[in-house]
Amino acid sequence: MRKLASIQLIKDVRPIENADSIEAIQVLGWQCVAKKGEFQLGDYCVYIEIDSVLPEDNIYFSFLAAKKYRIKTIKLRGQISQGIAFPISILPSSTEIIEGLEVTDILNIKKYEPQVPIHLSGIAKGSFPSFIPRTDETRIQSVPEVLTRHQGTPCVVTEKLDGTSITIYYNNGEFGVCSRNLEWKEESNNLYWQVTKKHDLENILLGINRNIAIQGEVIGPSLQKNRYALSEHTIKVFDIFDIDKYQYINRHFLKEWALILSIDVVPVLSTYNINDDLDYLVDMSMGTSILNPKVQREGIVIRPFIECQDEELGRLSFKVINPNYLLKYE
Repeated sequence: MRKLASIQLIKDVRPIENADSIEAIQVLGWQCVAKKGEFQLGDYCVYIEIDSVLPEDNIYFSFLAAKKYRIKTIKLRGQISQGIAFPISILPSSTEIIEGLEVTDILNIKKYEPQVPIHLSGIAKGSFPSFIPRTDETRIQSVPEVLTRHQGTPCVVTEKLDGTSITIYYNNGEFGVCSRNLEWKEESNNLYWQVTKKHDLENILLGINRNIAIQGEVIGPSLQKNRYALSEHTIKVFDIFDIDKYQYINRHFLKEWALILSIDVVPVLSTYNINDDLDYLVDMSMGTSILNPKVQREGIVIRPFIECQDEELGRLSFKVINPNYLLKYE
């Protein structure tokens, strides 16, 4: 579970060229900007991640009113800053100071949730099925120790597409279509069902007659300003989940499954053996989209060729968001 606000250590402090009043700090794997002299190496801080919305009634956050109290990626004096660090003193005096302690609820911080476009709404059939994992990747900067634990693991790097996630499943004769958090009843005006019908996935899965879930990204007109300049909606698959075994298929078989399903996989950028160089990963996330070189790609997703588990993440899989994308589009 993502921690929007937590107690963390300052891991690095360094000057910013031509900046007299600010300096760069590192918290977890994140690079931030802070007032000069506010933190020393090894200090505790309250780190608040991007996409957090802070309460308006807390005097410590009043300077963010013009930003509508939302924490976003910014650039100051050429330094990208992702998240914000506050002194421990903003916490109630009774708070126990423990590295990693989540303080999201203590500070009444919420996650920014963009408004759902009307064409993505419909009649919900129920919550997301419990027999399938949700599509949600952790940003590696929040869990940098994962890199140390899995050094040398061969991985594939794919482009993270900017659309809306979809899960389509067949399970013991039942067929379903889901967004990130809900399963939807079949309706002609529901986008998730429209694109499922377009690819004839219900008939294909019924023909295969195996309990599996397809997970991918729907992209196209009306989604995220149609950054890929597509004339119609389509699905790019990034995972196939074996429901009976409760495990994802290995990457080697994904393209084979995509051919059976007659849908494309997300663009593959490169291969990568895990190392603990976060700057390298951020650099790798930058660049333009394979699907439309005129726009910045959202980022990258990294997964091992052979599925494996991590003690903190569960499934070993993580993302790195392109900071230039965040600066331009968020």
